[in-house]
Amino acid sequence: MKRIAVLTSGGDAPGMNAAIRAVTRCALEQGWEVFGVQRGYAGLVSGNFQEFNARSVGGIIQQGGTILGSARCLEFQTEEGRMAALRELRQRDITGLVVIGGNGSQTGAFALSQMGVSVVGVASTIDNDLVGSDITIGVDTALNIALEAIDRLKITASSHMRAFLVEVMGRKCGYLALMTAIAGGAEVVVVPEIETTPEQVAQGLRAAYERGKAHALVVVAEGAKYNAEALVSYFKEHSARVGFDLRSTTLGHVQRGGAPTAYDRILATRLGAGAIAALANGEESALVGMLKGAVTATPLSEVVGVQKPIDPELLLLARVLDK
Repeated sequence: MKRIAVLTSGGDAPGMNAAIRAVTRCALEQGWEVFGVQRGYAGLVSGNFQEFNARSVGGIIQQGGTILGSARCLEFQTEEGRMAALRELRQRDITGLVVIGGNGSQTGAFALSQMGVSVVGVASTIDNDLVGSDITIGVDTALNIALEAIDRLKITASSHMRAFLVEVMGRKCGYLALMTAIAGGAEVVVVPEIETTPEQVAQGLRAAYERGKAHALVVVAEGAKYNAEALVSYFKEHSARVGFDLRSTTLGHVQRGGAPTAYDRILATRLGAGAIAALANGEESALVGMLKGAVTATPLSEVVGVQKPIDPELLLLARVLDK
């Protein structure tokens, strides 16, 4: 009988629990034993394993966060730490590992695969920056949370003739900001991939004011050179040029909380099942993601250290629509 383990790592993403559930139940269907690893790679190093059965993952598909927990583990970044993790796996005769997480998590997965462990990653991050998946677990929920906030802010903005700077998460990837801007009808979007100066933002806001708009909205990615904090500082000295009274809102970690949307539950379930299928098919170092509507395994060697670019056509579309 084959034994596998599953862990979640990095920032939590809505839908991780649905992926844990699918991994567990699909592995049990194969006749395998399943162990959940608590607190990511820290639990792997310290041997914090719990045997799972079908009931262990009951009633979690609708929950945000991760029942397994997640934690940073500096020890795992060392050769000694990874050797300790390998010993813990071997002591339990665990031959396969599923890692649910984003770029940093999959870097750790690749390192373990180079040490002889069969590792399959599941693409899960609200940043949507992983090569090997068109969209990752948690993105849809985070986008909808951001959009709800923006819809509310636009109401109060119109009531007071204001402009709002809204900062969304995404680290160094502008996908979440770009899609939020398009869906939310923003006048300006600022992403890390293309430098946008405060002067350009001011021009966009002033143009909206001169067109007679009752409000204006700027969506800013947290990883941009000029994030919301930097832009607010700039506009303190140049407020007259904007036209609108300006306010700033940082959504922050609220985007990672809450119940996953139906889309994220289904995506996570399909990718979790795909991870078990990949292990059953002999994959030893791969990331399971969704590409062109199909669950696909991409070698981890092609995933780690690479950031997926955002679509330039969507950037162009955002500029066309911001009238």
